[in-house]
Amino acid sequence: MTALATRLPSRFLPVLATVVLFALTFGVGSVRYDGFASGQVIANLFIDNAFLIVLAAGMTFVILSGGIDLSVGSVVALSTMVTAEGLKAGWSLPLVVVAVLLIGSTLGLLMGLVIHKFDIQPFIVTLAGMFLARGLCFLISVESVSIKDSTVRSIATAVIELPGGVTITYNVVIALLVVLAALYVLHRTRFGRSVYAVGGNESSALLMGLPTARVKVGVYVISGFCSALAGLLFSLYMLSGYGLHAVGMELDAIAAVVIGGTLLAGGVGYVLGSLAGVLVLGTIQTLISFQGTLSSWWTKIVIGALLLVFIAVQRTLVRQRPS
Repeated sequence: MTALATRLPSRFLPVLATVVLFALTFGVGSVRYDGFASGQVIANLFIDNAFLIVLAAGMTFVILSGGIDLSVGSVVALSTMVTAEGLKAGWSLPLVVVAVLLIGSTLGLLMGLVIHKFDIQPFIVTLAGMFLARGLCFLISVESVSIKDSTVRSIATAVIELPGGVTITYNVVIALLVVLAALYVLHRTRFGRSVYAVGGNESSALLMGLPTARVKVGVYVISGFCSALAGLLFSLYMLSGYGLHAVGMELDAIAAVVIGGTLLAGGVGYVLGSLAGVLVLGTIQTLISFQGTLSSWWTKIVIGALLLVFIAVQRTLVRQRPS
């Protein structure tokens, strides 16, 4: 393992560390608890975190560009409210899906334009977006709205059988397709390469003639789209819309991306690392659930400690990067 680490470029080390951490945590659970290493437990990691995988994929684009998006959790909640109220009002499912995705993408576009045109810190703009989206939830309804549409319920409860008796939901398929699409965009398109360039050094990217403005706005549109899609998946998972859904989920998404090896400074990171980061968070939560005697707040404590460790590692790598 040490020999492999020495041969790998430094930008791969955080991702490798995340994969090793996932293997270790899952290995601990497999040794301590009967049935932990079953295929269904692994499948449940994807089932229970499909929406977070989509959210982290969108957040990866933003952080790679050197930005941050604090609005994603609120956009998820807004998407669940629009979904539930739209179906309750008699909208067709395709109309609801299109409306939700347009709302999320439009919010992302507006935030990206404000960040670019007025040169305001993304933290401030997306914080405002977070309050705006959360406030819109309660303008729609202050109560939880149950989703009773038979088509949606049938999709939510449908399963796909895999070899070995393992089952997954359609949410997992959608989440993995999003990861594959993000991989293609980031590594096989000019836009994706420009995202890395802008995050690495925006001034140099501008001098090279890259469309920095389009990239800075585009990553927030992608994040908004992914947030809305994650909201649709969360609606299927919870079968309800509520203004207090996904409180703090933006922090989970950021934690997954950072633990997955994407530098907060931008320019270095991989969406597969973000996927591994989500699986690490899910495995920690599963371990605590199997323990039974520990409070669920231990999940947040462990994640906080991991986040500090990975940020410290990032700072070390950034200092070692050539100027």
